[in-house]
Amino acid sequence: MSVQIIHVTDPADPRLADYTNLTDVELRSKNEPEKGMYIAESTTVIHRALRAGHRPRSFLMAEKWLPGLEEAISAVGLDDGPGGTGEPVPVYVAEPAVLESITGFNLHRGALSAMHRPVLPSVHELLTTARDGQGARRVAVLEDIVDHTNVGAIFRGAAGLGVDAVLVSPRCSDPLYRRSVRVSMGTVFQVPWTRLESWPGGVEELREHGFTVAALALSDDSLTLDEYVARGDERSAFVFGTEGHGLQRSTLAAVDHVVKIPMAGGVDSLNVAASAAVVFWATRA
Repeated sequence: MSVQIIHVTDPADPRLADYTNLTDVELRSKNEPEKGMYIAESTTVIHRALRAGHRPRSFLMAEKWLPGLEEAISAVGLDDGPGGTGEPVPVYVAEPAVLESITGFNLHRGALSAMHRPVLPSVHELLTTARDGQGARRVAVLEDIVDHTNVGAIFRGAAGLGVDAVLVSPRCSDPLYRRSVRVSMGTVFQVPWTRLESWPGGVEELREHGFTVAALALSDDSLTLDEYVARGDERSAFVFGTEGHGLQRSTLAAVDHVVKIPMAGGVDSLNVAASAAVVFWATRA
């Protein structure tokens, strides 16, 4: 076994710095990308991250969760991720009360792992290599979505309904933030994604790759989702906006079409994650 199991009793142990104050959204959102890492929470998510080829910096768990991860941990090898130590990956084991003092919450979903953050591909690379090198045909674009739960839920819908890739705007929440990863059930590791350098400037880049760009919003000249599907566009990029204010006017002016999901019962729209799932289902191959 090429990992080292270390029993810890002090929540202030400096070796556990990756795991401290995990409930502080602002701190983690800034700290994790800068350190080139993210947190995978639960045995299911950790297994999916490892299967996707992500490299762990360390693990943190209660003793009872070790047997369920022992085989996967044994196969890890050395910490050879970006900026890794080259040493055996440490597995920190502690009592539940100590774990809660470290993380700020009751760790009842199993283990945590601090993972090396993979290098994101360029937009061109993402769009041309998706679908096993055949090129993406359906893409979701997330504009400034700030709720980590919604980001994770959209990724889960994208994975389950066969969306080829996800693009996130410069101000969109981090898909690898702990809550996003957990809500996605680790599917954020299997859907290719990257961050746009500019938005809505990225609309033109999508067009250059042959995409029709459709924004989900309400407008007087919008197409219904059924009408859009009937067009039969070969490649479509669907843009979903932030929860409170929707899409920017500049985005609506830049896209090819505005698309709406017809509603009943006096409801004007769905939650953004629900809207995305409806679109993904309606446009499935």
